[in-house]
Amino acid sequence: MTAATDGTITEPKPIAENILRGALSVQRRPSRPGPLSASLTFLWRAVATFRHHPAQLVDMVLFPFIFLLVFTHLFGGAIGGSTTDYLQVFLPGILVQTVVMMSVYTGTALNTDITKGIFDRFRTLPFWQPATIVGSLLADMGRYIVALTLTIAMGLLLGFRPESVVGSIVAVGMLIVFAFGVSWIFTTLGVFAKSPETVASTSMIVVFPLVFTSNIFVPTESMPGWMEAIASANPMSHAATAARGLMHGTITAGQLAWVFGISAGLVLVFAPLTMLAYRKRKDV
Repeated sequence: MTAATDGTITEPKPIAENILRGALSVQRRPSRPGPLSASLTFLWRAVATFRHHPAQLVDMVLFPFIFLLVFTHLFGGAIGGSTTDYLQVFLPGILVQTVVMMSVYTGTALNTDITKGIFDRFRTLPFWQPATIVGSLLADMGRYIVALTLTIAMGLLLGFRPESVVGSIVAVGMLIVFAFGVSWIFTTLGVFAKSPETVASTSMIVVFPLVFTSNIFVPTESMPGWMEAIASANPMSHAATAARGLMHGTITAGQLAWVFGISAGLVLVFAPLTMLAYRKRKDV
């Protein structure tokens, strides 16, 4: 209501709805993003934030190089007869170790976002919620490709000579699939854990026993019978065996089937568990 100069009070004229809506919004409301669009957005977010976490370069570059140099030149002669012969067997195995250790960052990054409250904001936005996790996993594939390429290049400089170039490319793709499956384990841990430090420490407790009870460093035939059985059942041994077979032209269908079967099984078990825990976590 408004007061005139003579003291009378007049009712204001009602504002037309179309005029009010025009004042509040000058554009059409954007459509809700689909699963692919939302996932690609979070992929870009993960790539953009990578520069703020330079410690990841240690796993991508330094760790594989250190393992290659130390085990090849200090232990290669004793284990494989010569450093050159040992390198042909060891490098495909170190590729497996590299991607598995890098997959730990998937859970750590997820838990960091959760504990800092960033996902509280994400939960209020109208998009496909699993995109927050799927986008990060897709971005990790890019890191795997870089790490595998650099490690193979280092191996070539040291004397590694694969029998099949095509097989080596296929081996990289297979290891990315394997790492994608393994990363769901640490993603689940990232949702359940209370802090990123817990994710990192718990993951290493899981990863290192798997690494050293596999055939990455030594052949299973050289182990005691009980240890050979454990190493033969180790998923990392299956991945290393398949990588060696692809790179040196001795791959069998059974070896590939084991790796892809393990990868698919990990996704089928841990992906639904991750999403269920993510929705039910009280502080998210």
